[in-house]
Amino acid sequence: MTGDQKGRRRKSKVERVIEQYDLDEFGETLARRWTAPEDSDSLRDLADFMNQEVLDAALHEADADVLEGEVENMYALLTDDGTTEGMRVQAKNTLQTKGVDVEQLLSDFISHQAVYTYLTDVRGVSKETKSTNRIDSVIQSVQKLRGRLVAVIERSLSSLRNTDKLRLGDFDVLVDTQIYCRDCGTQYEVVQLLERGGCDCGSETPSE
Repeated sequence: MTGDQKGRRRKSKVERVIEQYDLDEFGETLARRWTAPEDSDSLRDLADFMNQEVLDAALHEADADVLEGEVENMYALLTDDGTTEGMRVQAKNTLQTKGVDVEQLLSDFISHQAVYTYLTDVRGVSKETKSTNRIDSVIQSVQKLRGRLVAVIERSLSSLRNTDKLRLGDFDVLVDTQIYCRDCGTQYEVVQLLERGGCDCGSETPSE
């Protein structure tokens, strides 16, 4: 491939966000933490880690005062499923008051699938074991199916709303597939289950 051809390659979202927020060497950090021989980070952990760095960079770019622990708390308010809509709105208002473009910030947050694509397709790194590669393949399949389901639901709801058959404001479609193990009594989101290598069966102390 020539230099010109490389230059025409469409950059991944992770690459664009790294450049936009001046997160130099962050790509190497992601690769190192994912492929660490022991205690490696999951793709979801890496996505959260990078998004918090993006939030921190946005606050500092706006010359906002940032208290210790504020970035982690604000990120949780913006992204956690357990956050109420009122708390989420309050968090967004706080960021706007600090001078942060909230809509741009949220659109720059990356998913764990984006991290996977970046690490494997752009940086060319992968987990060492075949079993883990099979798990990554299943995760990809789950994400593709989930993406198609979200797209179908979005199109259907938008069509109904545009023809005045459904009253609905600005919306997001959330698809959450939970796996419950009847043996150990634990429940995990399917991708989380795959990334952690299983449920709590065989563990001396079940996860809370």
